[in-house]
Amino acid sequence: MDRSPKAFVRYAWFTLGYNILVILWGVFLRASKSGDGCGQHWLTCNGEVLPTAPELKAVIEFSHRIMSAVDGVVVFALFVWALLLWRRHRHEQSRSTFLFSAGALFFVITEALVGAGLVLTGNTAENLTAARPFWMAGHLINTFILLGLLALAARRAAGGAPLAFNIGRKPILILVFCLVGILVVGTSGSIAALANMLFPSKSLLGGLEQDFSSDSNVLVLLRPLHPLISIGTIIFLIFAADWLKRNIPDDPDIVRWAKALSWLAIIQFFFGAATLLTHMPMLMQIGHLLLADLVWISFVMLAANTLSPQRVTLKSATRALEAT
Repeated sequence: MDRSPKAFVRYAWFTLGYNILVILWGVFLRASKSGDGCGQHWLTCNGEVLPTAPELKAVIEFSHRIMSAVDGVVVFALFVWALLLWRRHRHEQSRSTFLFSAGALFFVITEALVGAGLVLTGNTAENLTAARPFWMAGHLINTFILLGLLALAARRAAGGAPLAFNIGRKPILILVFCLVGILVVGTSGSIAALANMLFPSKSLLGGLEQDFSSDSNVLVLLRPLHPLISIGTIIFLIFAADWLKRNIPDDPDIVRWAKALSWLAIIQFFFGAATLLTHMPMLMQIGHLLLADLVWISFVMLAANTLSPQRVTLKSATRALEAT
């Protein structure tokens, strides 16, 4: 099994971890209503390259921009390193690692552009426009794609098998439904978080009254969909992980990631309920998104191992061969 140098593998996992850290700081930025800390200026902060005598929210916003800029350098370094390894070794493993890294570089650029778009169009802090929910949804999906590509690059660099799609229709459909479910939950969650920030309530009961009041903003009316969709998706993820674990024989990676996905989904359910019941304090919001990222990465790793050519034989096929 081909592997990249250990230093590159460690760096690839570090890159994934650093991106999660940047994302969590972005949650803090939104929850603290500091997204307009630098005004409608980008790349500058309130017209200054380095803010002088900034307010706290300007410090929070500017520090997020610095972290994002560093992230761009980190991902670019991953891309260059992967390119050099591919040019040196010229085998499939280094090629696919390079392609995943190139994809990650593309989406870290689009991530920055989406962030810039939010700032320049004024879709920050407590400002609400008709386009802001779509910006939020696009931001979430772009982030998930970026994390997925970084996870795949690290997995492939560590010697993970290449992807193949010549398995049965049923496992592919299961993975597609899982993918769609996670993206819909994430998108509805970003809209619910926006509604909670823009239209806060003083109590859980007050929030429920808002959810079903005809006078409420459409974002508030959509807010109850998030927990409902989440419950259905979590149940499906647990059953899907169990099905893959049982029907793809003798694969420790499948078992490991199926268990990780199931347990993280269960923890996310209870953590999400606790976040709602405690009226969504900032720390709980950060933890909630961290778990969402970990659920997504676990699914990506489970899907990648399911689609590996060494694992394309299902139990039913094995039994059929044994019967002949």
